[in-house]
Amino acid sequence: MKNIFKSSLLLVAALMMMGTTSCTVQESSPENGIGLQLWSVKDDMKKDAVATIKAVGAMGYDFVETAGYGDGKMYGMDPLEFKALVEENGMKFLGAHTGQPIPDSGKWEEVMAWWDVCIAAHKEAGVIYIVQPFMGGSGYESIEGLQAYCDYFNAVGEKCNEAGIRFGYHNHNHEFEELEGQVIYDYMLENTEPEKVMFQLDLYWINNGGGVATEYFTNYPGRFYSFHIKDEKELGESGEMDFQSSFDMAETAGVQYNVVEVERYNFEPLESVEKSLEYLKEIGFVK
Repeated sequence: MKNIFKSSLLLVAALMMMGTTSCTVQESSPENGIGLQLWSVKDDMKKDAVATIKAVGAMGYDFVETAGYGDGKMYGMDPLEFKALVEENGMKFLGAHTGQPIPDSGKWEEVMAWWDVCIAAHKEAGVIYIVQPFMGGSGYESIEGLQAYCDYFNAVGEKCNEAGIRFGYHNHNHEFEELEGQVIYDYMLENTEPEKVMFQLDLYWINNGGGVATEYFTNYPGRFYSFHIKDEKELGESGEMDFQSSFDMAETAGVQYNVVEVERYNFEPLESVEKSLEYLKEIGFVK
């Protein structure tokens, strides 16, 4: 395998000297820093959450996004305990991935009660956004089922707004398939209320699903609250991801936060997420 983590700055400089503009390097760090989705190190979090958070903070990540909520706790810790752990290691606890499938008939109040507890726990921890990273099967089976999810997300988003938290949806690849002649992701963007539902665009999964991120930014400006910056494995590993075109349109997209996620690895997960941050530094996206 190529050593894709060696600095590419010399190559970029050479291209720029030849008048090439397609490889322009981001000149400044993202205003709100770079976060890590802790799903990237999920096994380490299960083994020793304290040591894992310490390691992530030492790498230079600015904030974390969790994927370990249950029964009012984050990775088994009370909200303030987890927040303190993160802050003791030089980071902020800003975002979370969690959620519930659309309620079965007669279960609406039960699921909304679950959301009440969830939202209260994250508000206590100072979280500013919650993202649901999935839909149940009914969202992919018919427009009727998809519309029901849009209505559900609008309702959850309204609850989150009342607590001063943004609510959103995170895509995978199947959202770029057609359903009854309509692209699922387009339908979701058009049938959720912007003030209640934002979107966290996963740059790898949209590419994998055949979508073009920059076209979405043009067609739906301001709807994308954050990016998940991801590759097949570590960032830059595949050589096939055009992150720069999305970075260049981040303002149009509405992006406030950038989050690294690694789901497959050439190295141990902690090493992979560190190499991914190093890659962003090498291309000039992070100083």
